[in-house]
Amino acid sequence: MVYIEYSFKVAPLQPASDILIAELGEAGFESFVENKEGVLAYIQKEEYEADVLDGIKVLKNPNFKIDFEIKEIEQENWNATWETNFNPIKVGSQCMVRAPFHEKPDVKYDIVIEPKMSFGTGHHETTHMMLQFILDTDFKEKTVLDMGSGTGVLAILAEMRGAQAVDAIDIDNWCYLNALENVDRNKCTNITVLEGGAELLKQRRYDIIIANINRNILLNDMSSYVESLTKNGLLFLSGFYEDDHRIIDECCVEHGLAFKKKLKKNNWVAVKYVF
Repeated sequence: MVYIEYSFKVAPLQPASDILIAELGEAGFESFVENKEGVLAYIQKEEYEADVLDGIKVLKNPNFKIDFEIKEIEQENWNATWETNFNPIKVGSQCMVRAPFHEKPDVKYDIVIEPKMSFGTGHHETTHMMLQFILDTDFKEKTVLDMGSGTGVLAILAEMRGAQAVDAIDIDNWCYLNALENVDRNKCTNITVLEGGAELLKQRRYDIIIANINRNILLNDMSSYVESLTKNGLLFLSGFYEDDHRIIDECCVEHGLAFKKKLKKNNWVAVKYVF
């Protein structure tokens, strides 16, 4: 599989980088790596069209200076790319997300991943906040869904926190394969990795659902999440901005969910609801 890499130089970095990542995600870009200069963004070559950036409004914002370069990148070159940009991420005092080549830390939850073309290393605010939610929640003997699982990092921490069974689902084949690798790498035995979308949730029930995707998918699939929650089940959502929380909250309330908590990091939020 061949990807197109966009290397964006962004000034000032925030909030422009966050806005850029959100808009690129809506335009079909699958993976992102943030660095000191800006953002590396990846889209499959077969999905790429020359006008892919036409709808990216932040590029036209006079308050930001954003330049970019484009090149093709083969899968086998991906490790060299992310190794250059991937530093270990510590979440609280208990959890570290790192690569195999990083030194083993003295923490309770040591997660080792190779993200390749998959989203979810802990660098992005949404993943970081979801990891926080998992650390703050009792997962012992719970059935869990990690929807839009990417690297599988959230599913892996859920098992480490005592989950009885975890389904990690992603519609992207590369994410599916990458999650399988990372689940095996972390010696997880209670995680089932599945390739697909919300259609896979029929007849499945979970005590906790984690969905770190984007606003439109969350809104579209909310009924499927609620139908899959057990009574008093928890729903953790992220992948959207503070300004989008109102519409997310209205949708949750309409489906019988009660708001419990919100985390905020820069312009991104993560929220907790109970059914």
